[in-house]
Amino acid sequence: MKKKKFKYRQKYHPNAFLERKRNVTKGLKARTEILEVLSAREDALTVKSVSRLATLSYSSSFHHLRLLEKEEIVKREGKRPYKWKITGTGQKSLDDLDL
Repeated sequence: MKKKKFKYRQKYHPNAFLERKRNVTKGLKARTEILEVLSAREDALTVKSVSRLATLSYSSSFHHLRLLEKEEIVKREGKRPYKWKITGTGQKSLDDLDL
């Protein structure tokens, strides 16, 4: 009997996987979109601009940003409206490592 390989790990951002929460497909897709938007821009973005660029609802974007903040993958800066930025910590893909 053949073992099934996990194919879903290849198409999601490595930092989209959370340690403290269950990783469901819908959440992984949303966090991947958010992380791609934040990593493409050097400046920090508000939740409104993240949700617009990632084509997610405001509440969904805010929820996933808070989950990523608890994992210390993103952080908020300044006063309201907070600006969100990637911290640079978290998992790395094998392509990003200099091996």
